[in-house]
Amino acid sequence: MSKAKCLQETYAPGNACFGCGPANENGLRIRSFVDGDKVVADWTPEKHHEAFPGVLNGGIIGSLLDCHCNWTAAWHLMESGGLDHPPCTVTMEYAIKLRRPTPTDGPLHLEARVVESDGKVVTVEGELYAGDKLCDQCVGKFVAVEPGHPAYHRW
Repeated sequence: MSKAKCLQETYAPGNACFGCGPANENGLRIRSFVDGDKVVADWTPEKHHEAFPGVLNGGIIGSLLDCHCNWTAAWHLMESGGLDHPPCTVTMEYAIKLRRPTPTDGPLHLEARVVESDGKVVTVEGELYAGDKLCDQCVGKFVAVEPGHPAYHRW
């Protein structure tokens, strides 16, 4: 595990989200890092993440891409708005393409980039790779929430 702090550990160390919360001991604990104009993460599946022997469960794939892309949107809004902390964002909609079985026999790599933003709603495209093979893709829209939304203070 990298000693550098990821976006989640830096800005939301108490977050208990199943996919990306550092405070959820039973979660996936995705660790997203800024790399130029994209956000990247490496994650290693375990046997209990499988749909069937050797293949990652589709719901886990969805959670990985959803949370990673959500953090990409939050980082983008923070950077483009000159903020010192990312606004809390939630998923408005997302679609996953499962292109091929995603193996569980080694680390997986996630990449996400912003493709459109109006300052509040951010569209992000993401990919999940096993080695050099593209296994899964996502496109999602993420929105910064306002006071009164149940997720407003989660970070």
